[in-house]
Amino acid sequence: MEAPLLPLREVRRHELAPVDPHVWPATLPPVRQILSDGLELGQVTVLTGDNGAGKSTLVEAIAGAYGLNAEGGGTGAMHSTRVTESPLAEHLQLVRGAGASKKGFFLRAETMHSLFTYYEEIGVGGMMHERSHGESFLALVAERSRIRGLWILDESESALSLSGCLALLGLLRDLIENGSQILLSTHSPVLAALPGADLYEVGEWGLRAAAYDDLDLVRTWRSFLGAPQRFLRHLD
Repeated sequence: MEAPLLPLREVRRHELAPVDPHVWPATLPPVRQILSDGLELGQVTVLTGDNGAGKSTLVEAIAGAYGLNAEGGGTGAMHSTRVTESPLAEHLQLVRGAGASKKGFFLRAETMHSLFTYYEEIGVGGMMHERSHGESFLALVAERSRIRGLWILDESESALSLSGCLALLGLLRDLIENGSQILLSTHSPVLAALPGADLYEVGEWGLRAAAYDDLDLVRTWRSFLGAPQRFLRHLD
C-alpha cells in the first residue's frame, strides 16, 4: 500500500514572526522545544502529559496555524464565543505535504457545546444537543469522517466512557485507513493505544518520545488499578 501524503509534515517557528521567549506560552518547555528544534509528524501523533504541561496549547496553536477554527470544526467553521487560546499560532510555520489535502477538522472537548450550537444554527449535523455528550461526539466524528486531511483532537476522552473511547479508536482507525492524518492529545491510556501512533510525553523536559508501556500515563493507571488504596490513603 502506498504511503499517504501527509497534510502536515513538520511544525517549527516562523522566522518572520519571532516570539518573546520570556513570555507565555513560549516559557512552556514543549513550546520552547518546538520553537527551537521543530517537530516532525507522522501519520499518527499522540501527546500525553499532566494538566498544565502544554498539550492543549500546542494542539490549539497547530489547529489555528493550519486554518482551523480554534473552537473546533472544519476549515470553514466561523463560530466564536470567547477567545481563550494563546497567540502561539501566529508564531508557528507549518511544513505541509506537497499535493496533500488541505482539509482538516478540529475537535476540542471544552468547546463542543458552542460547536454543536453553531451547527444547529446553520442547519447541519442534526440535533446534537438532543443526544448525550458522548453520543453526539461520536456521531460528529462519524458524520464528518468524509473529511480526508488533518484531524486534531484535544482531550476527547472527557466526553467518553471506556466503550466510547474504544468506539472512537475504531473511527480514528477508519480515518487513518482512508488517508487522514491524526494529531491527538489525551489523558486516556485507551486513546494513547491508537495503533501505529508516535507517542510523546509532554512535561517539564519538553517533548520526549516513549513506548506505550513506558508512558507515565500508562504506568500510573496500571499502578492505581492494581492497588487503588495506595493512592486513596493520601486523600485523608
